[in-house]
Amino acid sequence: MWEAPEHRPDPVALLERDDEGRLPELLPIRYDRMLQSPFAFYRGAASIMASDLQSTPASGIATQICGDAHLLNFGAFATAERRFVFDVNDFDETTAGAWEWDVKRLATSFAIAARHLGFRARDARAAVLASVRSYRERTNAYADTGVLDVWYARIDEDVVAGLVAGSRSASFGAPRDNDAHVWPTLARSPDGAVTVADKPPHVFHPPDAAAYEDHVRGLFRAYARSLSTERRRLFERYRFVDAAYKVVGVGSVGTRCSVALFVANESDGNDTLWLQTKEARASVYERYAATTAANHGERVVVGQRLLQTSSDIFLGWALADNGRAFYVRQLHDMKTSPNVDAMTPRVLESYATACGWALARAHARAGGQAREVSGYLGRSAAFDLAIARFAETYADQNERDYEALVAARAA
Repeated sequence: MWEAPEHRPDPVALLERDDEGRLPELLPIRYDRMLQSPFAFYRGAASIMASDLQSTPASGIATQICGDAHLLNFGAFATAERRFVFDVNDFDETTAGAWEWDVKRLATSFAIAARHLGFRARDARAAVLASVRSYRERTNAYADTGVLDVWYARIDEDVVAGLVAGSRSASFGAPRDNDAHVWPTLARSPDGAVTVADKPPHVFHPPDAAAYEDHVRGLFRAYARSLSTERRRLFERYRFVDAAYKVVGVGSVGTRCSVALFVANESDGNDTLWLQTKEARASVYERYAATTAANHGERVVVGQRLLQTSSDIFLGWALADNGRAFYVRQLHDMKTSPNVDAMTPRVLESYATACGWALARAHARAGGQAREVSGYLGRSAAFDLAIARFAETYADQNERDYEALVAARAA
């Protein structure tokens, strides 16, 4: 279980440290989103939990971790072969670390989500236990699986749909295609010119448009060099048209994230490609490590390729002239996300099973320590119960930290 140490850092101070280097005009949006509920707060408070996890027991077995494995950082998307799979889908905090940190963050997210939905304590515990039990059982299975078989393992979306037993339409949003999804909301054509439409404060061109465009063009020139030869040639079949800042997520608000519009060279303007650039800052865990990555954009991309079944074909990284690191991916590529607010207790439990499975597969794929972790986990439910107790007590801590932020905002 979790018990706060005597000299635990002030959670609001940790959040303020996160604000360093972010765009100050966007910080009110970040805090407005975090203040919506303890569940929303948890999504933006990865740095607080990272600080706390350093003092919790661990096996000493390290692997590549997601770093922010809460339940909304999983979802379904199309592979390069256009098959839907279910997997981890956020890697801003990925680094080498204790596999337990991912498990604890995932389990706690289910405890907090169940409270957010007003579920009974026993239903909340059932979801938490399902996530940990699934992780343990799948890790045990991967321990007896060949290296290449683990590497190629995937979880088809149909499997997840089966787990939620017919509730897919209520629990997952419709798949969002790259072009079809963003065209009505992000593009306009004044006088026949295609561009990105401003929708302040969430999508906007900065005041110095010329300097911003030069920055983005330079960023994509550097990005192209990170791609393999065949993917670079594919990217070169498009020409840059426009870009704008775009506010995304909760924890990422205030970082320099942009959406960029490209049009195929041989098209009449209707064959478009939307790419997203995201500023890559140090992982919340790296401030406690002896070393840090030289290029955080590359860190994110390499971590994603290690952990994820099949990564975006346009995934790459770049260093800007000012030294800031970025990674690039498609804005929307037939992705679908869970609709937690529509979940019943049974669906949340089934979804927890899917997330635990996906996390076990990711760790086994990336680190190759499935046998060591399996030996530590064992076959009994002892580990499951220990993590459940931690998740429930840390959910209490999350509520206290949320109230501290509420009080700080009021003051």
